[in-house]
Amino acid sequence: MSYPQPLTPEEKLADAKKLLSLPRIVVICGSTRFMTEMNEADLRETKAGKIVVKPGCDMKSPHEVWSDPVEAEALKVRLDDLHRAKIRLADEALVVGDYIGDSTRAEIAHARSLGKPVRFTHPEVDPDA
Repeated sequence: MSYPQPLTPEEKLADAKKLLSLPRIVVICGSTRFMTEMNEADLRETKAGKIVVKPGCDMKSPHEVWSDPVEAEALKVRLDDLHRAKIRLADEALVVGDYIGDSTRAEIAHARSLGKPVRFTHPEVDPDA
């Protein structure tokens, strides 16, 4: 006699989203040098009826919150962890910009390792294309 396997956390999350009738969730990924483009993508995806999550801080722009280098490094680690959580939460990823650096490449790999579809505003930069 076989017993049903317990649901994985990912399957439980997918079921909960269905039960709540949530729209698709898209996470915007990419270098924060493209924050203007990310905001435009947020607008377009929201208009299309999706819930959008994206980086909340542009640490490349000066700000008192990350003016101390030691605190800034610790914050970057926390923000990277937070963004990976956003990728886990999302149904799909949208990579914005015409440049893929190491951090964005890691985000793409993380999304794909979770089976998330990944779209690009500039498909030619897809590292797996």
